[in-house]
Amino acid sequence: MMLQQHLLFVLYSFCGIVIKGKDPVMCGSQAQFPITQNVTVVEGSTANMTCRVDYNDNTSLQWSNPAQQTLFFGDKKALRDNRIELVRASWKELTISINDVTLSDEGQYTCSLFTMPVKTSKAFLTVLGVPAKPEITGLSRPAQEGEDVTLTCTTSGSKPAADIRWFRNDKEVQGQKEINATGRSFTVRSTIHLKVDRTDDGAAYTCVVEHIALGSLPHQVTEVLEVHYPPQVQIVRSVIVPQEGQYFKLECVSKGNPLPEPVFWTKDGGELPDVERMIVEGRDLIITTLNKTDNGTYRCEASNHLGTNRDEFTLYVYDPNALTQPGPDHALIGGVVAVVVFITLCFIIVLGRYLARHKDITRERQEMWFISSRKTLALPIITL
Repeated sequence: MMLQQHLLFVLYSFCGIVIKGKDPVMCGSQAQFPITQNVTVVEGSTANMTCRVDYNDNTSLQWSNPAQQTLFFGDKKALRDNRIELVRASWKELTISINDVTLSDEGQYTCSLFTMPVKTSKAFLTVLGVPAKPEITGLSRPAQEGEDVTLTCTTSGSKPAADIRWFRNDKEVQGQKEINATGRSFTVRSTIHLKVDRTDDGAAYTCVVEHIALGSLPHQVTEVLEVHYPPQVQIVRSVIVPQEGQYFKLECVSKGNPLPEPVFWTKDGGELPDVERMIVEGRDLIITTLNKTDNGTYRCEASNHLGTNRDEFTLYVYDPNALTQPGPDHALIGGVVAVVVFITLCFIIVLGRYLARHKDITRERQEMWFISSRKTLALPIITL
């Protein structure tokens, strides 16, 4: 024991002399210091913890966890955890791996170099919590037009807290975000409030969850909104000017959710009078051959559980021998021309009288000026 202490004293004294003399030779523990780096991994992946020493005189390295439990001392495993394995062990490096990393593994790890005194280096292991796939709630049943609907998108398990964005079809809409801590991770909710109408029927609402652990592949989920609304009805005719003997079709264009089926056709408030020529096919009323008896008002009516709507069309069948397009009203045109001519003549007469009167006034003024000028020239010259 005395011999060992004497040798240590001689060694430290020698090293002190070398350092004091600024000799570049490194000696003993003075040039030894462990080097580590912080590590960030995604939950469920593998974290590699590396400790290096530029110069080592066969001094052991050790890794300890945040609870100061020894994981590896050199190449000797100290903690019974099957997830922790030795990657590389030498005098200049000690690298270990932690497989299937959990959020509880996060913390400050210590690499120790057993010199005199012991030197340490800290490395912080950051574990990113992967957000769960989002879920949209609030669409348990179809909404009715005018109803207030609240959609909520929820994701859990993220660390740090995930970001949630809403899209209606391809356009982003703003939601109200709420963050709650659940242990080491976070649960994030985002809510949007809607007053739905028929334009929302079939609209796709998408919730997108973005997080550093997901990179450029965010989680997303889409729900298609179903809105029930009463029918809208419009009758569309196949021919602009229906004539006797023609094929003629009236189409009942009805929209609603649920879709109103079937539609009901009537004429002049009663049933269709000629079922052989008047055929109902789905939403269409077809008259195979028109005649004058078909003149009247036709009504299409559509219903669903939210209401009933209807549209009417008045049919007038023209004689094919008559003009299909009414000609110009010659009496009306003649009357208009007569009025224009009368107004023009009145304007000419008034203008003529105005010009004639103005001309007389001008001539009278010229004569008065001429007479006045002559009188002035005829005045006798008075000599003082």
